[in-house]
Amino acid sequence: MTTVLIVDDQPLQRYGFRMLLESQPDTAVVGEAGHGAEAVRLTAELRPDVVLMDIRMPGMDGIEATRLIVASGGRSRVLVLTTFDLDEYAHAALRAGASGFLLKDARPEELLAGIRAVAEGDAVVAPAVTRRLLDAYAHRLPGPPGAADRDPRLAALTDREREILVAVGRGWTNGEIAQRLVLSESTVKTHVGRVLAKIGARDRVQAVIFAYDVGLTRPNPPA
Repeated sequence: MTTVLIVDDQPLQRYGFRMLLESQPDTAVVGEAGHGAEAVRLTAELRPDVVLMDIRMPGMDGIEATRLIVASGGRSRVLVLTTFDLDEYAHAALRAGASGFLLKDARPEELLAGIRAVAEGDAVVAPAVTRRLLDAYAHRLPGPPGAADRDPRLAALTDREREILVAVGRGWTNGEIAQRLVLSESTVKTHVGRVLAKIGARDRVQAVIFAYDVGLTRPNPPA
């Protein structure tokens, strides 16, 4: 059973999420919060598997709430909801430690699959969507070209692992990496796992953020 805390300042939105989640035999809503501070308090109290987090809320927003939840060291993982094309805060939420994001207009099956993936420790953001988001807000990224050479976390990577990290940062799926580097998907998966461990990334989304931050990957220039 996957337990979920719903965080949204709109009661009708929370009701819709609750109805969907309670219709599933493997998910249970353990609480609701209308703002970030309440989300932090209830996460500590209820210890849900997944916190379904809105970003724009009065008072403490979803970014700060995500940062505090992740910093607490608990097992709860945060799945951010965003409008994407209007929400310039999505990248900040990922940097704060969210395990991924979904669009607010996602289909019900996409939301359910995302919650289950996050609960299992995976990232729910499709690599191509991650790339689109980071490209859109790359002007906020602090890492200049060449920063990678100065980051000690990369020293532990083998040449192949560094190559894998660059590919992940470009938004390639495991299948795409396997095809382009002439490897099996199981080998790619093993490499990705080692890269995550060595750079201290919680999941694939955080690896993409890291690759951009240190300058290993940069946005594609406008066409």
